[in-house]
Amino acid sequence: MRRPKNADVREREHLTPAEVKQLATAAKNRGRHGNRDALAIKFAARHGLRVSELCALTWDAVDLTGGWLHVVRRKNGVASTHPLLGEEIRELRALKRKGGDSRFVFNNERGSPLSPEGFARMLQRAGEVAGFRFPVHPHMLRHAAGFRLANEGKNTRDLQLWLGHKNIQHTVRYTELDGNRFKGW
Repeated sequence: MRRPKNADVREREHLTPAEVKQLATAAKNRGRHGNRDALAIKFAARHGLRVSELCALTWDAVDLTGGWLHVVRRKNGVASTHPLLGEEIRELRALKRKGGDSRFVFNNERGSPLSPEGFARMLQRAGEVAGFRFPVHPHMLRHAAGFRLANEGKNTRDLQLWLGHKNIQHTVRYTELDGNRFKGW
């Protein structure tokens, strides 16, 4: 049986910055791990992380003193170093205190790394609580980063480096739909 096309299942593949915030707020107010879930959502959306990259993130890739995140990309992507925001550093420190001695940043109740499936389920439930009328999936957070950066006027090469694309053709999709270029026309 043929897999349905994404366009047949949902109208779009990204979230706006306001929707990311709404989703993170819903996750924070839902369940015992609200702070972890909200941070994971905001973190994936800001740094353009794939769900596998988010779930595999270890503390040795996070420099809380210097304020840096060393991103190791999957799917043959290009590794990079991203600056951390002050809010991210504070939330990561709180998460680290609560997480015990696990080497992974985002853990489940048993101290194991959060699974991509577990993150997807949490995200879907948070989308329902937030009142979204469309299904939410983890890759929407990665696309949210690309579209946000394009709408902020970042150049295509910078987007490519931030998202870890080897081929710039994968990055151009974010600039093709940049609605800010047409404001005031």
